[in-house]
Amino acid sequence: MKGLKMYAMTDVGIRRKHNEDSVGITPSHGIAVLADGMGGHNAGEVASAMAVNIISEKIKEEILSIPAARIDEKTGFAGESILTRDAIRFANDSIYSTAQNRPECKGMGTTVLVAVFYADRITAAHVGDSRMYRQRNGNLTHVTEDHSVIHEQVRRGLVSASDARNSIIRNLVTRALGVAPGVDPDIVEDTVIPGDLYLMCSDGLTDVVPDEVIGQTLSRYDNDLKKAATALIRLANEAGGPDNTSVILIKKPQKSGLFSRLLGKG
Repeated sequence: MKGLKMYAMTDVGIRRKHNEDSVGITPSHGIAVLADGMGGHNAGEVASAMAVNIISEKIKEEILSIPAARIDEKTGFAGESILTRDAIRFANDSIYSTAQNRPECKGMGTTVLVAVFYADRITAAHVGDSRMYRQRNGNLTHVTEDHSVIHEQVRRGLVSASDARNSIIRNLVTRALGVAPGVDPDIVEDTVIPGDLYLMCSDGLTDVVPDEVIGQTLSRYDNDLKKAATALIRLANEAGGPDNTSVILIKKPQKSGLFSRLLGKG
């Protein structure tokens, strides 16, 4: 997507000794991938790095050859969404095989969140509790829904969102990459309009920083992705930094005033 701006940042946090998160962006192809190696499992950093590298390369290799407006007859999804789904499944098989064949990697896994921007559209696909938000006209909304035990309890009204951040089960995911022979990512398609700002993040941010504070921070640094990312990670660390924190910000800039006037909109 022409004119798309991307920025990625990851931080080890305050309490962890090493970083099991991985991030990758390919602005030229509209690709962003974020993965959070499963805490408490061996070689989580290996799993997250594999997810980011495999998925990014797989999509990059094929996305430019997809015919415009191709729709899959069985699913109703765009061709870019099918490519993204298949890339995630391919990465899952690779990580699972590595975990089975390398003793030092046994039990490893990772969440993954993938965004692919094309024309005026976005495909977001995820497995686990790494999350995507969209800020449009100052309003922050969720693009994805966590695959976690605590999110299911919040959805059912059993606990509040504020209580969920302090729950001892908040990190229990119901779906992850690399822990089973197959996986089904959730896929969301959406229209992107000028001015939209998308945030992809690991739960190192969302476990300790409320949505309203995330939204206020994005509004404050709306036109400076580096400052916005730095501020979000600083907030997570000021809240104790209990986990690795990763963010990717993607912005579709507003049309300039001159360009709008030339279109008769100024």
